[in-house]
Amino acid sequence: MIMRLPVLLALLLLLLSSLLSVRGGESYAAISCRKHTKSLVDFGGVGDGKTSNTEAFRRAIANLSGYATDGGAQLVVPAGKWLTGSFNLTSHFTLYLDGNATILASQDESEWPQVAILLSYGRGRDAPGGRFSSLISGTNLTDVVITGNNGTIDGQGAYWWDKFKKEELNLTRPYLIEFLYSDQVQIAYITLVDSPSWFVHPIYSSDIFVQGVTILAPIDSPNTDGINPDSSSNVRIEDNYIVSGDDCIAIKSGWDQYGIKFGKPTEHVSIRRLTCISPDSAAIALGSEMSGGIQDVRAETIVAINTQSGVRIKTAPGRGGYVKDIFVKGMIMKTMKYAFWMTGSYNSHPDTGYDPKALPVIQGINYRDMVAENVTYSAKLDGIKGDPFTGICISNVQIELSKNPKKLQWNCTDIEGVTSNVTPVACDLLPKKEPAIDCPFPTEKLPIEDVLFKMCPVPKNYAH
Repeated sequence: MIMRLPVLLALLLLLLSSLLSVRGGESYAAISCRKHTKSLVDFGGVGDGKTSNTEAFRRAIANLSGYATDGGAQLVVPAGKWLTGSFNLTSHFTLYLDGNATILASQDESEWPQVAILLSYGRGRDAPGGRFSSLISGTNLTDVVITGNNGTIDGQGAYWWDKFKKEELNLTRPYLIEFLYSDQVQIAYITLVDSPSWFVHPIYSSDIFVQGVTILAPIDSPNTDGINPDSSSNVRIEDNYIVSGDDCIAIKSGWDQYGIKFGKPTEHVSIRRLTCISPDSAAIALGSEMSGGIQDVRAETIVAINTQSGVRIKTAPGRGGYVKDIFVKGMIMKTMKYAFWMTGSYNSHPDTGYDPKALPVIQGINYRDMVAENVTYSAKLDGIKGDPFTGICISNVQIELSKNPKKLQWNCTDIEGVTSNVTPVACDLLPKKEPAIDCPFPTEKLPIEDVLFKMCPVPKNYAH
């Protein structure tokens, strides 16, 4: 049955109730509870919005790392504004933000150490050299939680966006939160604001949970992707609200020859109950850096409002890799340029060393049970000549056009697939299947979808 647009309100209320059910009160849901709790104030923290707390965070985490084998530890960030440069977390650790706490990212570049380029990228995204460290990061960690009662992490990104636009950067901008080579990581029930670049970037990691997070950036801010699982497996993203200048969720796995050589795919990803606003980008993007492969992505109950496209696949000759077994259902789209977009000519490359004969494999792309309103183009689906995108299935989709729609609604080249019960009627390369069918969506859950959380006591009286 095709969903109708009034369902939008019901879905938004469902998302809100999901967030409220785990925020506030006497407990919070987490992958682990901690035996020991201390406040940032215990380590000299000053929440006046002016004093640097970089060393206070570093001292606190170094101290609390000693409890890793004794039930783990929790660092409370009390009410206040806590200015800081970048710092690294530790294993068996929770960073808990009070509802009236804001972590403010420093604009002093000396508080952002340089870190190495990512091996699967071969260079920085903004500049050929290295990268500024992320505000909050961790490498080779296990069992880490960043959570709170809707406390805020503010990247104060305008400083970095301005330097990026003026081409004044010699290093790639910081991300807000990044984990490398880590597992059992949860980011939940917080608000993230104005990242210098990407907001949440788990890379070379597994068993990642991003839940109940509000992500906010100006819609014209450069490269402020919301959540970017990158060469990572077993990822659960649910109940998030994102307003961004770039893709709300972008699934990646390395860039051209560097990603091919590194060879680590992103796979087994579950995305549920997402609301996205991004006028110049996609609610869910796959690529363009997908050279290590992307497989088994499942997305359902998605709302995209005033967003360039609902789902977009971005690739090009030279990428290599694959995007396979993608399943999306239950999406509502309102005021869109494209409902569906696939691009086989996304020609950004790290350097001249890429192999133009390294062609990507795009197959098994399944979209079903969707409704869209005020759409300019139903779809723009461009594969690669001699390397068509295959196994595309679109079923039970109703698209209502804008007042001034384009005459050619389905723009299709170098693709193969079928449609069923789709309005407007699709292009000839996606013939109507009779009798009607439903495109597949897996009925068996991913193991990470069945993970249950512990209820941990909210820390009390840690302001002083």
